[in-house]
Amino acid sequence: MAKRKMPAGMGGGNMNNMMKQVQKMQQNMAKLQEELEEREVDATAGGGAVKVVATGKKTILSIKIDPEVIDEDDIEMLEDLVLAAVNEALVKAEEMVNTEMGKITGGMNIPGLM
Repeated sequence: MAKRKMPAGMGGGNMNNMMKQVQKMQQNMAKLQEELEEREVDATAGGGAVKVVATGKKTILSIKIDPEVIDEDDIEMLEDLVLAAVNEALVKAEEMVNTEMGKITGGMNIPGLM
């Protein structure tokens, strides 16, 4: 029986190297996920009247509101400021995650990684 030849680039050595690279990438991604729980981003709205701090895992850690912007007659404005600051913090967290993941994956877009 004749031996089957593997196509160029598909030899056992190349496959082993590729598997090692994938394992290294998985290890780096697991480490990054842990780090992202500790890393923080912050965002403000209303010229700093509302400040929100979030983690890289998109968990809101704190919301600070300047007492001077609290107006019982205009609660909607305060709600809008809080919403704007929270959304900005989440966008910044997402951008941070994408930047850090890009460093690990070499810019490959791999759906479902994080």
